[in-house]
Amino acid sequence: MLYCLIMFARRLSFSLTLGMGWLVLLAFLVSGCPAKTIQYPAEHERLLRLDQALESLRNAYEQKDRVGFRSMMSSSDQTDELQRQAEMDFEAFHAITLEFRIERVMMAKDDLDVLVNWQGTWKKDANDTGTRQRGHARLQWVGTGSILLRGAQGDLPFGMQTKQMLSQPSSPLR
Repeated sequence: MLYCLIMFARRLSFSLTLGMGWLVLLAFLVSGCPAKTIQYPAEHERLLRLDQALESLRNAYEQKDRVGFRSMMSSSDQTDELQRQAEMDFEAFHAITLEFRIERVMMAKDDLDVLVNWQGTWKKDANDTGTRQRGHARLQWVGTGSILLRGAQGDLPFGMQTKQMLSQPSSPLR
């Protein structure tokens, strides 16, 4: 009988220890780790707006949304040329897919420089396998509340129609 009492006490002790362990684990999981505090909340919000602006520009270009594309740009000669090139693409291609991958963001007062890698496919019609291209560009944005594209440099995805026309061999003159 004494043996039975000792074994019962050990099992009860083990069960209580196991139960306490589960309670401690549950308390830890419920409380979780403390959330990471954002050190610069204004800059963080601005980066989120920049990411949204880049996504809106990409989406407007893919959807061939002239008004949406134009609304993402500040008024300048360089952005006027980008709009003209994009509109030529809208006319020339049946379908456009484009992806951006941000490499680096540089912030200085109202200016934001974004280095991106891009890749895309431009199809002339539904049966076309499409032209695949990729490149690197520097997109220059301005603004804090409303972020607009003010310039671009490098190998841009906008103007693929012009790039294709320039790469095609011209017919010899007679």
